[in-house]
Amino acid sequence: MLFINAAILLMIYTLVLFYINGFQFDQLGQLIISFTIAFLFIKAMTLHNTARTSANLWFRTSVILVGFLINLYGIKIAQLNVMKAVPSALLFVGWLLYVFWYSRFGKRESLILKVGAKLPNFDLEDRFHNPINTSSFLGKPNIFMFYRGNWCPLCMAQIKEIAGQYQELEKRGVTMNLISPQPHHFTVGLAKKFDVNFNFLVDVDNNAAKKLGIFHKNGLPAGMQALGYDTDTVMPTIVITDKKGTILFADLTDNYRVRPEPETFFKVLDLELKMT
Repeated sequence: MLFINAAILLMIYTLVLFYINGFQFDQLGQLIISFTIAFLFIKAMTLHNTARTSANLWFRTSVILVGFLINLYGIKIAQLNVMKAVPSALLFVGWLLYVFWYSRFGKRESLILKVGAKLPNFDLEDRFHNPINTSSFLGKPNIFMFYRGNWCPLCMAQIKEIAGQYQELEKRGVTMNLISPQPHHFTVGLAKKFDVNFNFLVDVDNNAAKKLGIFHKNGLPAGMQALGYDTDTVMPTIVITDKKGTILFADLTDNYRVRPEPETFFKVLDLELKMT
């Protein structure tokens, strides 16, 4: 959040400088960097229509690099103090850290969530605090989507995308289970927002995430605790099982920005239907 706020503030500050001082190359470069970063996050957080990105965001990274070079060029030709490059340099480095470190979980392997294995039973609660064990889901194919919370724009966009395909899921007789460790009232709000025949479930204290090996300690971005979310969360994970609880597909992404599309689910489910 601090990184996003810094980009937005620098963008506004640079626009004010443009208005006061007119065109300058160093300010143009600074604006390119701050706008590119701010626009990506503002768009994701307000429109909820970006469910995934490429792993390395090469286009935006290239634009930001060009902006940084323009900033340095402007400082050189105007013979300004090199310290003028510090805001742009900090954003550029911050961007590289976000893309190549912060949004990555490292290699994720699981003997539990392995295709062909039985998905262990685990306890959840529905949005009204009623206890549910996943053994009650047997008898139908299931999709289990573990998402970080309503605060996560990519998670919300992915849920929106899947909700838009609910008829395709119903046609295949699939039970869709959306699971998050967030407080119940956030899940209630999410269920009201989409109003589809999905199971909106809560993983209290991340107990299921810990059992399945997808727990993310201290995974909440700084500042989100003030909104009522817990510091610990879950790594985005999708598991598809057949009616006996055998895992047909498991996406354990190593980058929270890289997620499967609904078409992937349908291919897995359609293949299973053909084989049964």
